[in-house]
Amino acid sequence: MIGTEEKSATHTMQDSLLSAHRGSGYSLSRLFFNFYLLAMGSFVAIAFFADLIISTAQRGITDEYARRFMRGTITLIEEDLMRYPRGAWPKRIKTLDEKFAYRLEIIDRYLLKIPPSQEPKLDKGEIAIAHNGEIMYHLLKGTNDVLVIGPLAPSANPEHVERGIPLELRLQLLTWTLIGGIFAVALWFWIRPVWRDLESLRKTAVALGDGDFSARTPEAKSQLFKPMSDILNGMAERIQHLNETYRELTSGIAHELRTPIARLRFALEMLSATEDLDERERMWSMMEQDLNELDGLIDASLTYARLERDTPDPHFARTPLVEWLEEEVDSMRILGRNISIRLDTRSLPIRFAADVDPKAMSSAVKNLLRNALKYCRSNIHVTAEKIQDKVCIHVDDDGIGIAPEDRERIFSAFTRLDRSRDRATGGYGLGLAIVRRVLDMHGGSASAGTSPLGGARFTLCWPIRRSGSLYTPPRRSPEEQ
Repeated sequence: MIGTEEKSATHTMQDSLLSAHRGSGYSLSRLFFNFYLLAMGSFVAIAFFADLIISTAQRGITDEYARRFMRGTITLIEEDLMRYPRGAWPKRIKTLDEKFAYRLEIIDRYLLKIPPSQEPKLDKGEIAIAHNGEIMYHLLKGTNDVLVIGPLAPSANPEHVERGIPLELRLQLLTWTLIGGIFAVALWFWIRPVWRDLESLRKTAVALGDGDFSARTPEAKSQLFKPMSDILNGMAERIQHLNETYRELTSGIAHELRTPIARLRFALEMLSATEDLDERERMWSMMEQDLNELDGLIDASLTYARLERDTPDPHFARTPLVEWLEEEVDSMRILGRNISIRLDTRSLPIRFAADVDPKAMSSAVKNLLRNALKYCRSNIHVTAEKIQDKVCIHVDDDGIGIAPEDRERIFSAFTRLDRSRDRATGGYGLGLAIVRRVLDMHGGSASAGTSPLGGARFTLCWPIRRSGSLYTPPRRSPEEQ
Protein backbone atom coordinates (compact mmCIF):
# COMPACT_ATOMS: atom_id res chain seq x y z
CA MET A 1 0.00 0.00 0.00
CA ILE A 2 2.80 2.38 0.90
CA GLY A 3 4.67 1.58 -2.32
CA THR A 4 1.53 2.25 -4.35
CA GLU A 5 1.00 5.60 -2.64
CA GLU A 6 4.64 6.56 -3.27
CA LYS A 7 4.36 5.67 -6.95
CA SER A 8 1.12 7.63 -7.20
CA ALA A 9 2.73 10.66 -5.57
CA THR A 10 5.71 10.39 -7.92
CA HIS A 11 3.48 10.24 -10.99
CA THR A 12 1.44 13.18 -9.70
CA MET A 13 4.59 15.24 -9.22
CA GLN A 14 5.84 14.34 -12.71
CA ASP A 15 2.49 15.26 -14.24
CA SER A 16 2.46 18.61 -12.41
CA LEU A 17 6.00 19.40 -13.56
CA LEU A 18 5.13 18.44 -17.10
CA SER A 19 2.01 20.62 -17.00
CA ALA A 20 4.03 23.55 -15.68
CA HIS A 21 6.59 23.25 -18.45
CA ARG A 22 3.87 22.65 -21.03
CA GLY A 23 2.30 26.03 -20.36
CA SER A 24 5.51 28.03 -20.09
CA GLY A 25 7.49 29.11 -23.13
CA TYR A 26 10.61 31.05 -23.82
CA SER A 27 10.15 34.83 -23.41
CA LEU A 28 11.79 36.63 -26.32
CA SER A 29 12.14 39.91 -24.40
CA ARG A 30 13.65 38.20 -21.35
CA LEU A 31 16.05 36.18 -23.47
CA PHE A 32 17.04 39.30 -25.42
CA PHE A 33 17.59 41.55 -22.39
CA ASN A 34 19.51 38.90 -20.44
CA PHE A 35 21.77 38.23 -23.38
CA TYR A 36 22.10 41.95 -24.17
CA LEU A 37 23.07 42.87 -20.62
CA LEU A 38 25.56 40.01 -20.45
CA ALA A 39 27.15 40.76 -23.83
CA MET A 40 27.13 44.56 -23.47
CA GLY A 41 28.44 44.40 -19.91
CA SER A 42 31.23 42.10 -21.02
CA PHE A 43 32.05 44.41 -23.92
CA VAL A 44 32.20 47.51 -21.69
CA ALA A 45 34.34 45.70 -19.12
CA ILE A 46 36.72 44.48 -21.82
CA ALA A 47 36.95 47.98 -23.33
CA PHE A 48 37.61 49.56 -19.92
CA PHE A 49 40.37 47.13 -18.97
CA ALA A 50 41.88 47.28 -22.46
CA ASP A 51 42.00 51.08 -22.25
CA LEU A 52 43.54 50.87 -18.78
CA ILE A 53 46.21 48.41 -19.94
CA ILE A 54 47.02 50.42 -23.06
CA SER A 55 47.17 53.68 -21.09
CA THR A 56 49.48 52.12 -18.52
CA ALA A 57 51.72 50.66 -21.21
CA GLN A 58 51.90 54.02 -23.02
CA ARG A 59 52.37 56.15 -19.89
CA GLY A 60 56.12 56.51 -20.45
CA ILE A 61 55.66 57.45 -24.10
CA THR A 62 52.90 59.94 -23.26
CA ASP A 63 54.91 61.59 -20.48
CA GLU A 64 57.94 62.00 -22.73
CA TYR A 65 55.77 63.53 -25.44
CA ALA A 66 54.23 65.95 -22.89
CA ARG A 67 57.72 67.01 -21.72
CA ARG A 68 58.80 67.80 -25.24
CA PHE A 69 55.56 69.60 -25.94
CA MET A 70 55.72 71.81 -22.81
CA ARG A 71 59.52 72.35 -22.65
CA GLY A 72 59.40 75.48 -24.79
CA THR A 73 56.55 77.03 -22.79
CA ILE A 74 58.24 76.30 -19.46
CA THR A 75 61.56 77.80 -20.73
CA LEU A 76 59.82 80.99 -21.84
CA ILE A 77 58.03 81.35 -18.47
CA GLU A 78 61.34 80.75 -16.64
CA GLU A 79 63.19 83.37 -18.74
CA ASP A 80 60.36 85.83 -18.19
CA LEU A 81 60.57 85.38 -14.42
CA MET A 82 64.36 85.83 -14.47
CA ARG A 83 63.89 89.39 -15.77
CA TYR A 84 62.27 90.35 -12.48
CA PRO A 85 63.53 90.38 -8.92
CA ARG A 86 62.67 87.20 -7.03
CA GLY A 87 60.35 89.13 -4.71
CA ALA A 88 58.25 90.14 -7.73
CA TRP A 89 57.79 86.60 -8.93
CA PRO A 90 54.47 85.89 -7.14
CA LYS A 91 52.92 89.01 -8.70
CA ARG A 92 54.38 88.20 -12.12
CA ILE A 93 53.18 84.59 -12.00
CA LYS A 94 49.64 85.78 -11.30
CA THR A 95 49.84 88.02 -14.36
CA LEU A 96 51.03 85.13 -16.53
CA ASP A 97 48.43 82.80 -15.01
CA GLU A 98 45.64 84.97 -16.42
CA LYS A 99 47.02 84.54 -19.94
CA PHE A 100 47.10 80.74 -19.91
CA ALA A 101 44.24 78.24 -19.98
CA TYR A 102 45.92 76.27 -17.22
CA ARG A 103 47.05 77.29 -13.75
CA LEU A 104 50.55 78.64 -12.95
CA GLU A 105 52.03 78.92 -9.46
CA ILE A 106 55.32 78.78 -7.55
CA ILE A 107 55.83 76.45 -4.56
CA ASP A 108 58.82 75.92 -2.33
CA ARG A 109 60.67 72.73 -3.21
CA TYR A 110 60.50 71.35 0.33
CA LEU A 111 56.76 71.91 0.58
CA LEU A 112 56.08 70.14 -2.69
CA LYS A 113 54.81 66.54 -2.71
CA ILE A 114 55.40 64.64 -5.94
CA PRO A 115 55.81 60.95 -6.79
CA PRO A 116 59.18 59.63 -5.49
CA SER A 117 60.08 58.42 -8.96
CA GLN A 118 59.91 62.03 -10.27
CA GLU A 119 62.06 63.68 -7.57
CA PRO A 120 65.44 62.83 -9.21
CA LYS A 121 64.29 64.37 -12.48
CA LEU A 122 63.08 67.49 -10.70
CA ASP A 123 66.36 67.96 -8.83
CA LYS A 124 68.32 67.59 -12.10
CA GLY A 125 66.39 70.49 -13.61
CA GLU A 126 64.24 68.26 -15.83
CA ILE A 127 60.47 68.38 -16.05
CA ALA A 128 58.70 66.19 -13.53
CA ILE A 129 55.13 64.95 -14.13
CA ALA A 130 52.44 63.98 -11.62
CA HIS A 131 51.09 60.43 -11.65
CA ASN A 132 47.95 61.48 -13.56
CA GLY A 133 49.99 63.29 -16.23
CA GLU A 134 48.06 66.54 -15.76
CA ILE A 135 50.55 68.59 -13.64
CA MET A 136 54.18 69.43 -14.48
CA TYR A 137 56.96 70.64 -12.17
CA HIS A 138 60.19 72.51 -12.98
CA LEU A 139 62.85 73.69 -10.52
CA LEU A 140 63.80 77.27 -11.36
CA LYS A 141 67.52 77.81 -11.85
CA GLY A 142 69.50 78.74 -8.76
CA THR A 143 66.49 78.62 -6.42
CA ASN A 144 64.42 76.25 -4.35
CA ASP A 145 61.26 77.45 -6.06
CA VAL A 146 59.33 75.05 -8.25
CA LEU A 147 57.19 76.22 -11.15
CA VAL A 148 53.93 74.25 -11.09
CA ILE A 149 51.96 74.08 -14.34
CA GLY A 150 48.56 72.50 -14.48
CA PRO A 151 46.25 70.76 -14.40
CA LEU A 152 46.59 70.96 -18.15
CA ALA A 153 43.08 69.67 -18.98
CA PRO A 154 40.57 72.55 -19.18
CA SER A 155 37.95 70.44 -17.39
CA ALA A 156 40.22 70.24 -14.33
CA ASN A 157 40.31 74.00 -13.90
CA PRO A 158 37.23 75.39 -12.15
CA GLU A 159 37.33 78.69 -14.00
CA HIS A 160 37.24 76.91 -17.35
CA VAL A 161 34.61 74.32 -16.47
CA GLU A 162 31.76 74.24 -19.00
CA ARG A 163 28.22 74.61 -17.85
CA GLY A 164 26.19 71.43 -18.03
CA ILE A 165 27.71 68.20 -19.28
CA PRO A 166 31.31 68.59 -20.52
CA LEU A 167 31.91 68.12 -24.23
CA GLU A 168 34.20 65.13 -23.68
CA LEU A 169 31.59 63.37 -21.57
CA ARG A 170 28.89 64.19 -24.13
CA LEU A 171 31.00 62.65 -26.89
CA GLN A 172 31.62 59.55 -24.80
CA LEU A 173 27.92 59.18 -24.01
CA LEU A 174 27.01 59.65 -27.67
CA THR A 175 29.62 57.09 -28.76
CA TRP A 176 28.52 54.46 -26.27
CA THR A 177 24.84 55.10 -27.06
CA LEU A 178 25.47 54.50 -30.76
CA ILE A 179 27.50 51.38 -30.00
CA GLY A 180 24.79 50.06 -27.66
CA GLY A 181 22.01 50.80 -30.16
CA ILE A 182 23.78 49.17 -33.11
CA PHE A 183 24.68 46.18 -30.95
CA ALA A 184 21.05 45.86 -29.77
CA VAL A 185 19.72 45.86 -33.35
CA ALA A 186 22.29 43.29 -34.48
CA LEU A 187 21.61 41.12 -31.42
CA TRP A 188 17.84 41.27 -32.01
CA PHE A 189 18.15 39.99 -35.58
CA TRP A 190 20.51 37.26 -34.36
CA ILE A 191 18.55 36.13 -31.31
CA ARG A 192 15.04 36.12 -32.85
CA PRO A 193 15.62 32.99 -35.00
CA VAL A 194 17.37 31.41 -32.03
CA TRP A 195 14.28 32.06 -29.91
CA ARG A 196 12.00 30.63 -32.62
CA ASP A 197 14.13 27.49 -32.81
CA LEU A 198 14.15 27.13 -29.01
CA GLU A 199 10.37 27.51 -28.90
CA SER A 200 9.94 24.95 -31.69
CA LEU A 201 12.18 22.48 -29.88
CA ARG A 202 10.26 23.02 -26.64
CA LYS A 203 6.87 22.50 -28.29
CA THR A 204 8.07 19.36 -30.05
CA ALA A 205 9.53 17.96 -26.83
CA VAL A 206 6.27 18.67 -24.99
CA ALA A 207 4.25 16.98 -27.76
CA LEU A 208 6.52 13.92 -27.61
CA GLY A 209 6.16 13.87 -23.83
CA ASP A 210 2.36 13.90 -24.28
CA GLY A 211 2.56 10.85 -26.54
CA ASP A 212 2.21 12.59 -29.93
CA PHE A 213 5.06 10.77 -31.70
CA SER A 214 4.11 12.31 -35.04
CA ALA A 215 5.29 15.75 -33.84
CA ARG A 216 8.29 17.12 -35.70
CA THR A 217 10.41 20.25 -35.31
CA PRO A 218 10.26 22.64 -38.29
CA GLU A 219 13.50 23.28 -40.12
CA ALA A 220 15.74 25.38 -37.89
CA LYS A 221 16.32 28.99 -38.97
CA SER A 222 19.72 29.21 -37.27
CA GLN A 223 22.65 26.90 -37.93
CA LEU A 224 23.22 26.78 -34.17
CA PHE A 225 20.15 24.58 -33.58
CA LYS A 226 19.93 22.78 -36.93
CA PRO A 227 21.89 19.70 -35.71
CA MET A 228 19.76 19.56 -32.55
CA SER A 229 16.57 19.84 -34.60
CA ASP A 230 17.69 17.04 -36.94
CA ILE A 231 18.61 14.83 -33.98
CA LEU A 232 15.25 15.48 -32.27
CA ASN A 233 13.32 14.69 -35.46
CA GLY A 234 15.37 11.54 -35.98
CA MET A 235 14.71 10.51 -32.40
CA ALA A 236 10.98 11.20 -32.85
CA GLU A 237 10.87 9.09 -36.01
CA ARG A 238 12.70 6.29 -34.23
CA ILE A 239 10.33 6.46 -31.25
CA GLN A 240 7.32 6.51 -33.56
CA HIS A 241 8.65 3.52 -35.48
CA LEU A 242 9.36 1.58 -32.29
CA ASN A 243 5.93 2.46 -30.90
CA GLU A 244 4.25 1.29 -34.10
CA THR A 245 6.33 -1.88 -34.03
CA TYR A 246 5.37 -2.44 -30.40
CA ARG A 247 1.67 -1.98 -31.16
CA GLU A 248 1.98 -4.18 -34.23
CA LEU A 249 3.71 -6.92 -32.31
CA THR A 250 1.31 -6.67 -29.37
CA SER A 251 -1.75 -6.79 -31.58
CA GLY A 252 -0.37 -9.48 -33.87
CA ILE A 253 0.87 -11.74 -31.09
CA ALA A 254 -2.41 -11.38 -29.20
CA HIS A 255 -4.28 -12.33 -32.37
CA GLU A 256 -1.98 -15.24 -33.17
CA LEU A 257 -2.15 -16.63 -29.62
CA ARG A 258 -5.91 -16.96 -29.63
CA THR A 259 -6.12 -19.85 -32.09
CA PRO A 260 -3.55 -22.25 -30.53
CA ILE A 261 -4.77 -21.41 -27.00
CA ALA A 262 -8.37 -22.07 -28.03
CA ARG A 263 -7.31 -25.37 -29.59
CA LEU A 264 -5.37 -26.29 -26.44
CA ARG A 265 -8.39 -25.56 -24.27
CA PHE A 266 -10.66 -27.58 -26.59
CA ALA A 267 -8.16 -30.47 -26.60
CA LEU A 268 -7.98 -30.47 -22.79
CA GLU A 269 -11.76 -30.61 -22.53
CA MET A 270 -11.94 -33.43 -25.07
CA LEU A 271 -9.09 -35.23 -23.32
CA SER A 272 -10.91 -35.22 -20.00
CA ALA A 273 -14.19 -36.30 -21.63
CA THR A 274 -12.93 -39.36 -23.51
CA GLU A 275 -11.51 -42.73 -22.46
CA ASP A 276 -10.62 -43.83 -25.97
CA LEU A 277 -6.82 -44.30 -26.13
CA ASP A 278 -6.64 -43.49 -29.85
CA GLU A 279 -8.61 -40.32 -29.33
CA ARG A 280 -6.46 -39.35 -26.36
CA GLU A 281 -3.32 -39.91 -28.45
CA ARG A 282 -4.76 -37.71 -31.17
CA MET A 283 -5.53 -34.99 -28.61
CA TRP A 284 -1.99 -35.22 -27.21
CA SER A 285 -0.60 -34.87 -30.72
CA MET A 286 -2.77 -31.82 -31.39
CA MET A 287 -1.67 -30.22 -28.14
CA GLU A 288 1.99 -30.87 -28.96
CA GLN A 289 1.52 -29.21 -32.36
CA ASP A 290 -0.11 -26.21 -30.71
CA LEU A 291 2.76 -25.91 -28.22
CA ASN A 292 5.25 -26.08 -31.08
CA GLU A 293 3.27 -23.38 -32.85
CA LEU A 294 3.41 -21.16 -29.76
CA ASP A 295 7.14 -21.77 -29.43
CA GLY A 296 7.70 -20.89 -33.08
CA LEU A 297 5.57 -17.75 -32.73
CA ILE A 298 7.65 -16.59 -29.76
CA ASP A 299 10.93 -17.22 -31.60
CA ALA A 300 9.76 -15.42 -34.74
CA SER A 301 8.39 -12.51 -32.73
CA LEU A 302 11.64 -12.10 -30.79
CA THR A 303 13.67 -12.22 -34.00
CA TYR A 304 11.50 -9.63 -35.70
CA ALA A 305 11.45 -7.38 -32.60
CA ARG A 306 15.24 -7.52 -32.36
CA LEU A 307 15.65 -6.53 -36.01
CA GLU A 308 13.13 -3.70 -35.68
CA ARG A 309 14.29 -2.38 -32.32
CA ASP A 310 18.02 -2.39 -32.82
CA THR A 311 19.36 -3.41 -36.19
CA PRO A 312 22.43 -5.53 -35.38
CA ASP A 313 25.76 -4.69 -36.95
CA PRO A 314 26.14 -7.07 -39.89
CA HIS A 315 29.24 -9.24 -39.99
CA PHE A 316 29.96 -9.50 -43.71
CA ALA A 317 32.25 -12.20 -44.99
CA ARG A 318 33.48 -12.90 -48.54
CA THR A 319 31.64 -16.17 -49.03
CA PRO A 320 31.75 -18.66 -51.94
CA LEU A 321 28.11 -18.38 -52.90
CA VAL A 322 27.66 -21.71 -54.71
CA GLU A 323 28.91 -23.86 -51.84
CA TRP A 324 27.04 -21.79 -49.26
CA LEU A 325 23.74 -21.92 -51.17
CA GLU A 326 24.05 -25.68 -51.70
CA GLU A 327 24.35 -26.19 -47.95
CA GLU A 328 21.31 -24.00 -47.26
CA VAL A 329 19.13 -25.80 -49.80
CA ASP A 330 20.28 -29.26 -48.65
CA SER A 331 19.39 -28.44 -45.05
CA MET A 332 15.77 -27.79 -46.13
CA ARG A 333 15.26 -30.87 -48.32
CA ILE A 334 14.32 -33.00 -45.31
CA LEU A 335 11.24 -30.83 -44.75
CA GLY A 336 9.91 -31.57 -48.24
CA ARG A 337 10.38 -35.29 -48.79
CA ASN A 338 7.91 -35.53 -51.69
CA ILE A 339 8.84 -32.16 -53.19
CA SER A 340 11.53 -31.64 -55.80
CA ILE A 341 13.93 -28.82 -54.82
CA ARG A 342 16.39 -27.94 -57.61
CA LEU A 343 19.32 -25.53 -57.36
CA ASP A 344 20.70 -23.82 -60.47
CA THR A 345 23.92 -21.78 -60.14
CA ARG A 346 25.23 -22.27 -63.70
CA SER A 347 24.98 -18.57 -64.54
CA LEU A 348 27.40 -17.65 -61.76
CA PRO A 349 31.12 -17.30 -62.58
CA ILE A 350 33.48 -20.03 -61.42
CA ARG A 351 34.56 -19.60 -57.79
CA PHE A 352 32.10 -16.72 -57.46
CA ALA A 353 32.11 -15.08 -53.99
CA ALA A 354 29.87 -12.38 -52.51
CA ASP A 355 29.82 -10.41 -49.27
CA VAL A 356 27.21 -11.93 -46.97
CA ASP A 357 26.32 -12.01 -43.31
CA PRO A 358 25.99 -15.81 -43.32
CA LYS A 359 23.80 -16.12 -40.25
CA ALA A 360 21.30 -13.40 -41.24
CA MET A 361 21.13 -14.36 -44.93
CA SER A 362 20.71 -18.01 -43.98
CA SER A 363 17.62 -17.04 -42.01
CA ALA A 364 16.24 -15.12 -45.01
CA VAL A 365 16.81 -17.95 -47.52
CA LYS A 366 15.36 -20.60 -45.19
CA ASN A 367 12.27 -18.47 -44.57
CA LEU A 368 11.69 -18.25 -48.32
CA LEU A 369 12.17 -22.02 -48.70
CA ARG A 370 9.75 -22.73 -45.82
CA ASN A 371 7.22 -20.42 -47.46
CA ALA A 372 7.66 -22.20 -50.78
CA LEU A 373 7.29 -25.61 -49.12
CA LYS A 374 3.93 -24.53 -47.65
CA TYR A 375 2.35 -23.46 -50.92
CA CYS A 376 4.02 -25.44 -53.70
CA ARG A 377 2.49 -28.53 -55.30
CA SER A 378 5.58 -30.54 -56.18
CA ASN A 379 8.41 -28.34 -57.45
CA ILE A 380 10.68 -25.63 -56.05
CA HIS A 381 13.39 -24.08 -58.16
CA VAL A 382 16.22 -21.99 -56.60
CA THR A 383 18.31 -19.92 -59.01
CA ALA A 384 21.31 -17.69 -58.37
CA GLU A 385 22.67 -15.19 -60.88
CA LYS A 386 24.91 -12.13 -61.12
CA ILE A 387 23.24 -8.94 -62.42
CA GLN A 388 25.79 -6.14 -62.89
CA ASP A 389 27.23 -5.44 -59.42
CA LYS A 390 24.57 -7.41 -57.55
CA VAL A 391 23.86 -11.03 -56.78
CA CYS A 392 20.26 -12.26 -56.94
CA ILE A 393 18.62 -15.41 -55.61
CA HIS A 394 15.21 -16.47 -56.97
CA VAL A 395 12.97 -18.97 -55.17
CA ASP A 396 10.18 -20.24 -57.47
CA ASP A 397 7.33 -22.58 -56.67
CA ASP A 398 4.42 -24.08 -58.62
CA GLY A 399 1.77 -23.09 -56.10
CA ILE A 400 -1.19 -20.75 -56.39
CA GLY A 401 0.92 -17.58 -56.66
CA ILE A 402 0.35 -14.13 -55.19
CA ALA A 403 -1.97 -11.46 -56.55
CA PRO A 404 -0.17 -8.28 -57.77
CA GLU A 405 -1.91 -6.10 -55.19
CA ASP A 406 -0.61 -8.33 -52.36
CA ARG A 407 3.02 -8.63 -53.44
CA GLU A 408 4.28 -5.72 -51.37
CA ARG A 409 1.86 -6.10 -48.47
CA ILE A 410 3.03 -9.62 -47.61
CA PHE A 411 6.40 -8.26 -46.43
CA SER A 412 4.66 -6.47 -43.55
CA ALA A 413 4.63 -8.12 -40.14
CA PHE A 414 1.67 -10.38 -39.27
CA THR A 415 0.31 -10.13 -42.80
CA ARG A 416 -1.14 -13.37 -44.12
CA LEU A 417 -3.29 -13.88 -47.16
CA ASP A 418 -6.77 -15.26 -46.55
CA ARG A 419 -6.00 -18.57 -48.26
CA SER A 420 -3.20 -19.26 -45.75
CA ARG A 421 -5.32 -19.15 -42.65
CA ASP A 422 -5.63 -22.85 -42.22
CA ARG A 423 -3.69 -25.07 -39.85
CA ALA A 424 -1.75 -26.80 -42.57
CA THR A 425 -0.14 -23.75 -44.13
CA GLY A 426 -0.91 -20.84 -41.83
CA GLY A 427 2.26 -19.27 -40.39
CA TYR A 428 2.68 -16.23 -38.21
CA GLY A 429 3.09 -13.63 -40.93
CA LEU A 430 6.61 -12.80 -39.73
CA GLY A 431 8.86 -14.84 -42.03
CA LEU A 432 8.71 -12.49 -45.01
CA ALA A 433 8.97 -9.43 -42.73
CA ILE A 434 12.22 -10.88 -41.36
CA VAL A 435 13.43 -11.47 -44.93
CA ARG A 436 12.82 -7.84 -45.82
CA ARG A 437 14.71 -6.62 -42.72
CA VAL A 438 17.69 -8.89 -43.49
CA LEU A 439 17.93 -7.55 -47.04
CA ASP A 440 17.68 -3.99 -45.78
CA MET A 441 20.62 -4.79 -43.52
CA HIS A 442 22.56 -5.96 -46.60
CA GLY A 443 21.66 -2.83 -48.56
CA GLY A 444 19.53 -4.89 -50.93
CA SER A 445 15.88 -5.63 -51.68
CA ALA A 446 13.32 -8.42 -51.38
CA SER A 447 10.43 -8.62 -53.84
CA ALA A 448 7.68 -10.97 -54.97
CA GLY A 449 6.48 -11.73 -58.49
CA THR A 450 5.22 -14.44 -60.83
CA SER A 451 7.20 -17.64 -61.15
CA PRO A 452 7.94 -19.39 -64.48
CA LEU A 453 6.61 -22.50 -62.72
CA GLY A 454 3.21 -20.83 -62.41
CA GLY A 455 3.30 -19.97 -58.72
CA ALA A 456 5.14 -17.28 -56.77
CA ARG A 457 8.70 -16.03 -57.23
CA PHE A 458 10.62 -14.39 -54.39
CA THR A 459 13.80 -12.53 -55.33
CA LEU A 460 16.64 -11.41 -53.05
CA CYS A 461 19.20 -8.98 -54.46
CA TRP A 462 22.13 -7.30 -52.68
CA PRO A 463 25.52 -5.78 -53.61
CA ILE A 464 28.31 -8.25 -54.28
CA ARG A 465 30.99 -6.22 -52.50
CA ARG A 466 30.88 -4.49 -49.12
CA SER A 467 33.78 -2.65 -47.52
CA GLY A 468 35.41 -4.35 -44.53
CA SER A 469 34.25 -7.89 -45.32
CA LEU A 470 36.41 -10.93 -44.59
CA TYR A 471 37.05 -13.86 -46.91
CA THR A 472 35.52 -17.16 -45.87
CA PRO A 473 37.16 -20.09 -47.73
CA PRO A 474 34.87 -22.77 -49.16
CA ARG A 475 34.35 -25.96 -47.23
CA ARG A 476 35.96 -28.98 -48.80
CA SER A 477 34.91 -32.56 -48.52
CA PRO A 478 37.32 -35.18 -47.13
CA GLU A 479 37.75 -36.57 -50.68
CA GLU A 480 38.88 -33.12 -51.96
CA GLN A 481 41.29 -32.78 -49.07
